[in-house]
Amino acid sequence: MSNLTLIFRGLKISNVVSRVPSVVPVRMKHCWNMELPKPGQGKSYRRIVHFPEEYTIKPLEVTNLAGRDPATGRVVAKGIGGGIKHKYHWIKWQRDGPAEGPPQVEKVLDVLFDGCRTANIALVGVGDELKYILATENMKPGDLIKTSRVIPRIPVRANEGDAYPLGALPVHTQVHCVEKYPGMPCHLIHAAGTFGTVIRKFDDYVVVQMPSKQEFAFKQTCMATVGRVSNVNHNKEHVGSATRKRELGYRPRSGLWHRKDGRHGRKIRPLPPMKIIGPPQTTESTVMRLTLPDINMKREKRNRPYGSVSITGHM
Repeated sequence: MSNLTLIFRGLKISNVVSRVPSVVPVRMKHCWNMELPKPGQGKSYRRIVHFPEEYTIKPLEVTNLAGRDPATGRVVAKGIGGGIKHKYHWIKWQRDGPAEGPPQVEKVLDVLFDGCRTANIALVGVGDELKYILATENMKPGDLIKTSRVIPRIPVRANEGDAYPLGALPVHTQVHCVEKYPGMPCHLIHAAGTFGTVIRKFDDYVVVQMPSKQEFAFKQTCMATVGRVSNVNHNKEHVGSATRKRELGYRPRSGLWHRKDGRHGRKIRPLPPMKIIGPPQTTESTVMRLTLPDINMKREKRNRPYGSVSITGHM
């Protein structure tokens, strides 16, 4: 104990403070200073999109993988292959607006179908800039949408397609394209017909209920687009034929039931024939008749060696 006391007495506050690292870890920094992820970095076995250096509305070239790993060339996903060749439209996932003053007004020029995603897309123009965004349920050409990063004291009455921070929207508002971190691309709620709901607010966070009914608390400065994603009836479309399934890019696979003949699976042999279950079978009782041995048999028995036994009878 005496040695430890001397060691602690020799320490100075200046020495302890000097040992604290001056560089804050990356996870502690504000997300505005983080480097934005490059597009196309996720792993996909359906297609590879060739992104240029700068954003463009020109349809991008794609390389169809048909379920193969681009590194090894081996089939990884067996259900992918074929399909109609589609161009890829680059979506601008960041809805960036002014941090103060009135919101930025943008005009919807056209609503298009994109074969590489489930939802429809909208061509939006503001000033000299053109970009693609996800279209909402009732969006049509000629609509005016607003984008702002201002969080007012009173929640705004946003229209469908407007983009505001979560802290600026009232409770029970339907949203999609929610930022996971402030300043990063909108990661969440992209599928057709999906939406999240603003449930409540506490401190500096806003609770959003996801389409999976799970609740997440985001920073109130995270941007979100108001409304529901377009193409609501996507999961209700009737495919109709196997050819249409191949056009969508899906290879044949075994369904719930199909007759197997030994070519593509184990052979199902026919069941054994019907068997009639009748009354239980009865066994006939056998009668055993025994006769007493005569005098000659007794004499033979006396002359036999010890231990031998002879029984005579009639069945």
